[in-house]
Amino acid sequence: MGLLTQIATLPLAPVRGVAWVVERLVQAAEDECYDPRPVERELAELEQALLTGQIDEETFDRREDELLDRLAEIRAHRGGTLT
Repeated sequence: MGLLTQIATLPLAPVRGVAWVVERLVQAAEDECYDPRPVERELAELEQALLTGQIDEETFDRREDELLDRLAEIRAHRGGTLT
């Protein structure tokens, strides 16, 4: 942007600043929502609960299916990339 354009659009600076903050907040929320680590951690805890007898196999299967579906959703959202 040229100097004249910057001066002419100076009154819009607060709006651009707010828009930038909103974009960062949305990105942070999406990063948190689509983070596979908590789901993977919960899968490991679920398996441990099954092995120690805290839950039965039916409960394990049902919850495992839910978590695997969520993990597939996360990976699809991220374009199939793992981080």
